[in-house]
Amino acid sequence: MSSQHDDVESLELHGVVPPVLTGFDAAGEVDLDRTAAHARYVVDGGVHGVFPLGTNGEFALLSGSERDAVVAAVVEEIAGEVPVIAGVGTPGTARTVERARAAEAAGADGVVAVTPYYYPMDQAALLRHYERLDESIGLPIYIYQIPSRTGVTLSHATLAGLAELDGVVGLKDSSKDIGWLVRAQLECPELTFLIGSDSLLKPGLDAGCVGLVSAVANVFPDLVVSLYEDYQHGRTEPLRRRQEQVLEVRAALKQGPYLAGIKEALSLSGLELGPLRAPLSRMSEPETETLRETLREQSLI
Repeated sequence: MSSQHDDVESLELHGVVPPVLTGFDAAGEVDLDRTAAHARYVVDGGVHGVFPLGTNGEFALLSGSERDAVVAAVVEEIAGEVPVIAGVGTPGTARTVERARAAEAAGADGVVAVTPYYYPMDQAALLRHYERLDESIGLPIYIYQIPSRTGVTLSHATLAGLAELDGVVGLKDSSKDIGWLVRAQLECPELTFLIGSDSLLKPGLDAGCVGLVSAVANVFPDLVVSLYEDYQHGRTEPLRRRQEQVLEVRAALKQGPYLAGIKEALSLSGLELGPLRAPLSRMSEPETETLRETLREQSLI
């Protein structure tokens, strides 16, 4: 099959792109109003794009129809204000294509496709997977590398092959391997690179990334936007202080159950997104109180 990307235009994605959250009701069902409200919250906080259905969006715990509904709700809420790049990755190629086609039909501006996970994956299989995705949609595609969750690391040779596909325009790198990232950018300068860890926002920018996929920005978008703007304007000392503050906030958010800190901090800030989907769970009362005190010390709530 031939690619549908002959006329695809770059999104010129840059700046702060939070992996926005999925809201749930008390019964654990997807709450599209809460989901849209969170997208609105970060956009009003000055971010430059939104990424529904990343790790923070609990994508792996949602059904295909739920994922499609989340993308549609976010697009409907903020269409035309900032780019929406929708997470579409699954362990299988056919289902990834299904989610990507649904995201395209909903009006997403691009898709983010995590490397297939669970099954061991050789580099040739990775290339075939993304070739099939490229053939199936007409949207810009961002590869998502997060070896700590998938067990898969792209080789630089494979990334160079992916960069030759018409629709592959960038990479979100959550490997935390700056050496890998620097070499990737040297070998594939045509790609847009996004750093995917709050621990490496400034180092990622120093390494040539143009965007920050920041979990902290889900709660405090203005903090991370200010860090990005400090970098753009060469304000060294404020930038250093903000990176230190992001690290302290990140450490506070990572206490307690996995992903719980972000929704807890949002609740403390006045935006309730409900529970995490089982088996994930919210923080205990003592953990919440510790988080509250840390955020107060940082003058964030």
